[in-house]
Amino acid sequence: MAEGFEIYFTSDTHGHVFPMDYAMNRPEASGILNMAGDIAKGPDTLIIDGGDSLQGTPLIQYYLSHKEEGGPHPVAEAFNALGLDYFTLGNHDFNFGYEVIRDYIRAMRARCICANVEDLRGELAISPYTIHLLPGGMRIGITGIVTDHVNIWEQPQNLEHLRVLDAYEQAAEMSRILRPLCDVSVLIYHGGLEEDLITGKKLSDSRENIACELARKLDYDIILTGHQHMSIGGIFLGKTLMVQPPANAGMYVHISGRREKDGDALSLSSELRRAGERHREEPYASLMPLEEKVQHWLDLPVGELDRPIEPEKKLEAALFGSSIADLFNMVQLEETGADISCTSLGNEPIGLESTVSMRDISAAYPFANTLVVLEVDRDVVRQLLERCASYLGLREGRPEISEEFLKPKVEHYNYDFFSGIRYEFDLRRPVGDRVTLLTRADGSPLEGKLRLCTSNYRASGTGGYEVLSSCPVLYRGSREMPDIITEYIREKSPVKLPESHPFKVIF
Repeated sequence: MAEGFEIYFTSDTHGHVFPMDYAMNRPEASGILNMAGDIAKGPDTLIIDGGDSLQGTPLIQYYLSHKEEGGPHPVAEAFNALGLDYFTLGNHDFNFGYEVIRDYIRAMRARCICANVEDLRGELAISPYTIHLLPGGMRIGITGIVTDHVNIWEQPQNLEHLRVLDAYEQAAEMSRILRPLCDVSVLIYHGGLEEDLITGKKLSDSRENIACELARKLDYDIILTGHQHMSIGGIFLGKTLMVQPPANAGMYVHISGRREKDGDALSLSSELRRAGERHREEPYASLMPLEEKVQHWLDLPVGELDRPIEPEKKLEAALFGSSIADLFNMVQLEETGADISCTSLGNEPIGLESTVSMRDISAAYPFANTLVVLEVDRDVVRQLLERCASYLGLREGRPEISEEFLKPKVEHYNYDFFSGIRYEFDLRRPVGDRVTLLTRADGSPLEGKLRLCTSNYRASGTGGYEVLSSCPVLYRGSREMPDIITEYIREKSPVKLPESHPFKVIF
């Protein structure tokens, strides 16, 4: 006789509570509330989330910056309506500090499982693992792990009362503990796959994503992955089933499992499902006043640009320049007084109207980044530019975006635009030797010690810019870039955009 169970898995919802595309200001079939309207929970059902829930939409941005207004936590209320049982933390959940994590966990009915996060203050209800007993007696062991690259990316003050331990070591320890205690073992891993799913090719030597290693070396039946925003309905590495839903609460994973009682045979199947177009009356209605405040706030005008910026396609911007990137670099140089600035853009093509609203800024700069100024020299800048130049390739003489930035995860945001210097790339030359011109903005030699302003994300060396991780830190800001951009446009309105871009690409 067999006993069955099912798991619904969400991850990387990034603050998407309502079925709303905030950038385009239109409804869409997404959001935790729509998932709640689509999922029917039975006695043998577990609902699990893989983290990255507290960053990504104007809704959560507004809530966290207006907490004095009170009201329920929108993400927690949505997950409570979903019937969430267990969740782990994602790297972006650390972006706002200890108290925000604490308040989120307290507002959740679900239990936080994260074996490699140590709470040094003792105020977080985090468990390293749990054994969930189903009505028929089946024991499902569950643990959670967040990528330990949180230690690289996160601002030190946000980790002052937390310690993030080695992901593999803690996953291995939990596997050892869980196996004799359960019939089915589940690892919630906020990290991704380090290998190409088709060819098996190793994609990176970084330890940011180690799901394949975890599957091959450890004894887990199911690994619920996230972080990379890939659409993986289900793959087996050995006997381990691995899944991953895409970002922003548009899809979730459904897993069905059966195990023969008093036997070793475990059968698993899984698929991706869409969020649907339905939601329950509650908590949709009780959260609507907050949503209305957010919509009003988004439509408030901030200031003026001297001309509109049409939506910029990624390839064209990398070849010919980006006015939005030029604007962001102007803001960063003004804020920090650095010599050089570099910035990246989100994955989606975005433009700006002449009259700029909060909605426009939220869409154009979707990250919760702060600013860091590093001490660099010409050699470091050249290495950064060579990494940028690798974003582009030539196929039969025509430029294209390198697959390295498209697979397994689309990473247009790992191409940087610079200001304060002049530079040229020659795509006819081999990768690593493409920078053919590098001077100061006025054409004078780039010499001596230089101050480079970048985001806290890039300053950690991530995205292929490892050289930055060893550069001396001269300044570390605490304000987030969307707030800095808003203040700059408000004070400098109408903002005069540069007429030309500081680089040239030869092909």
